[in-house]
Amino acid sequence: MAADLSAQSQTLLLSTTTTTPQRSHPRTTSFLPFFSLSHSKPLLHLSRTSSRPWQRLQVLCQATGTQPISQLGHDRLSKVPISRIRNFCIIAHIDHGKSTLADKLLETTGTVQKREMKEQFLDNMDLERERGITIKLQIARMRYSFKNGEPYCLNLIDTPGHVDFSYEVSRSLAACEGALLVVDASQGVEAQTLANVYLALENNLEIIPVLNKIDLPGADPDSVIKEIEEVIGLDCSNAILCSAKEGIGISEILDAIVERVPPPADTADKPLRALIFDSYYDPYRGVIVYFRVIDGKIKKGDRVYFMASGKDYFADEIGVLSPTQFQVGELYAGEVGYLSASIRSVADARVGDTITNYSRKAESSLPGYEEATPMVFCGMFPVDADQFPELRDALEKLQLNDAALKFEPETSSAMGFGFRCGFLGLLHMEIVQERLEREYNLSLITTAPSVVYKVNCVNGDIVECSNPSVLPEPGKRKSIEEPVVKIEMLTPKDYIGPLMELAQDRRAVFKEMKFIAENRASLTYELPLAEMVGDFFDQLKSRSKGYASMEYTFLGYKESDLIRLDIQINGEHVEPLATIVHKDKAYAVGRALTQKLKELIPRQMFKVPIQACIGSKVIASEALSAIRKDVLAKCYGGDISRKKKLLKKQAEGKKRMKAIGKVDVPQEAFMAVLKLEKEVL
Repeated sequence: MAADLSAQSQTLLLSTTTTTPQRSHPRTTSFLPFFSLSHSKPLLHLSRTSSRPWQRLQVLCQATGTQPISQLGHDRLSKVPISRIRNFCIIAHIDHGKSTLADKLLETTGTVQKREMKEQFLDNMDLERERGITIKLQIARMRYSFKNGEPYCLNLIDTPGHVDFSYEVSRSLAACEGALLVVDASQGVEAQTLANVYLALENNLEIIPVLNKIDLPGADPDSVIKEIEEVIGLDCSNAILCSAKEGIGISEILDAIVERVPPPADTADKPLRALIFDSYYDPYRGVIVYFRVIDGKIKKGDRVYFMASGKDYFADEIGVLSPTQFQVGELYAGEVGYLSASIRSVADARVGDTITNYSRKAESSLPGYEEATPMVFCGMFPVDADQFPELRDALEKLQLNDAALKFEPETSSAMGFGFRCGFLGLLHMEIVQERLEREYNLSLITTAPSVVYKVNCVNGDIVECSNPSVLPEPGKRKSIEEPVVKIEMLTPKDYIGPLMELAQDRRAVFKEMKFIAENRASLTYELPLAEMVGDFFDQLKSRSKGYASMEYTFLGYKESDLIRLDIQINGEHVEPLATIVHKDKAYAVGRALTQKLKELIPRQMFKVPIQACIGSKVIASEALSAIRKDVLAKCYGGDISRKKKLLKKQAEGKKRMKAIGKVDVPQEAFMAVLKLEKEVL
C-alpha cells in the first residue's frame, strides 16, 4: 500500500487521524476540514482504517508538502511578514464579471469550500442577487502559496460597478495598493471602466488589466487590448486573458497580484492609525467597524480612540473577514479587519474616521474621504405616521452602512412628517428605498426625485432649493440656476444618431464626438442634471439596444429659464406634486401629468377638476366626472317637471358636496412625476 502511494506523486492521500471535537465560537465561523484546489483535479484514495465517530478525514496534498489542507485553512489567520501582504480590489463596469472573478479567486485559494460555493458569493444581500448587481463593497482575506512556496496574504475588496455607487469604489481604493481592471473581452471599454481607472490613478494604485469572458464567441481580445491602450493609456503588453466562469487564467491573476502589487509600508512601530472605510449596525453587538491599519498595531482588549468623534472604547473583538468574520488577537500595519467595541451610537464611528490607541495617540489623523455630494433628492414619508421614529432610526443605521446617504427632517401638509433624502443617483434612491422597506419593515411614500437649484433673490440672497414647494415667489426671485453635468456616452457607431437625438431632446449642449475604435464612438454633452434624473438611462439603453453606456461628472450651476409648475385638485394646491420645469416643456409636462392623475385618482360623488398652473395661469386641465346616481329610475312617466325637480335637487347636493369634499390622492399619483418623461416623449 505504501509503495503504491509513493509512486503516485500527483494524487491526494486521505488518511484518518484521531481528533478531539472543538466547539466553535458562537459568533464566528469554524473551518471545515476540506476545500478544493482548482489547479488540478486529482484522484482521491480513501482508506477505511477506522469507523469511530470522533475520527475525521484529513487531506494531504503533494503540492504543499505534507501540510493538511484543513490546517492550511486555519493558517489563513496566521501572520505573514508585511512584505508578503497584498491589498487589492476589483474594478470594472457593471456586468463585466467582477463578482464571478471574485468567486473563482475564493474557490482557487481555498477560502470557501467548493460545496459552499454559490454564484455571487460575496453579494450577501437578496437585493444584489435579484438585480444581479453589486451594491456594497465586500472583503475577503485569502492565503496563496506562490511559486517559491512562500505563503502570501491577499486581501480582496470587491466593489460595485454602477456609476451611482462610485463612492463605494473610492472608499475601497483608499484601502488598497493595487487594482484588477476587469474588461469584458466582447464589450470592450465602457464608461464606468474609464471612471474607475481615473479613481485608481488618483490613489496611485498599480493597475493590472484583465480581459474577462474570452470564452465567448464574440470575444475579440486583440481589439480590446488596442482599445485600452488608446483610450486609457495603460500598457497592456502583460494583460491577462481569463474566463472567470471557466476558470481560465485564474492562477496567472494570483501570480500577477503577488508580483506586481506593492506591499504596504512597514510602519508597525509607529503609533496606531487605522482608517475606517465601512461599517454596519448589528442589533446585538452594536456598530461593527471595517478598517485598514495604516500604522502601528491593534490588539484585542486595547482601549481605542476615535479621533473625529472624540469617543473611546475597549476593543472587545477584532478579527478578519475571510469572507465571514474570524477573531484574531492582533492586527498590524497593512492588514484589513473589523472591530467590535459595543458601540451603541451610530455617530461615534463614522466612515473616514481614524482609530488610534488611547494611551499612545497619533499626532495627526488620516485624511479620510471627500464628502459625498448628493445629486438627487426626494421626500420619504411613512405611510403610518406612528412609524416616523422608526424611519429616523432606520436612516441613521443605514447611513452608517451607506455614507453617501444624506437626510434632514421635512414636513408636508399632505403627508405629515418625513425626511428629505439626498442620493448619488436614481438607482441609489431605489436601492435605499427597498432596503428601508425590507431590512427595517417600513411602508414608505416617496415623492418625485428632484435636484438642488440655486435661486438668486432680488435682495441679493442666494437660496438653495431642492423642494419645489419652498421655491420663493416669482416677485422675490431674480433668476434660477440649475446643476449641469458633463456626460460621456460610449456607443457603437450604429446608434450615434438615436443617442444624439435623445441628448438634444433633453436640452443637452454638444461638446465633442470622437471614435475610440473603428466601430465605437464617444459622445460628450453638457446636460442639465434634472433632465437626467428621469428615465434618461432607460432611454439610452433602449435606443442603443443595450450596447451604450454612460458616465457623468458634475460641472457646476448654470442660469436657465425655469418655472414652478403647480397641480391643483378640486381647487387645492397639492405641494408634493409641484415640480420645477423648463418653460419650453411646461405645457407638455402639465398636460401629461393631469392626464395621468385623471387615470389614477378614483372618481368621487362630485366633479373634480385637475389643473396644472404656472402661478395663477392654468395651462392644462382635466376633469374627473362625478359618480351619478340614477334619480330618475323611479319615474316611469309623468310630467317632465317632476324629473327636472329631481335633477335640480341632485345638482344642489353635488354642489354642497364639492364645497366641503376632500379628494384622497393615492400613492401612485406621487410617482406620476417620475414616469412623466415617458408620457411626453
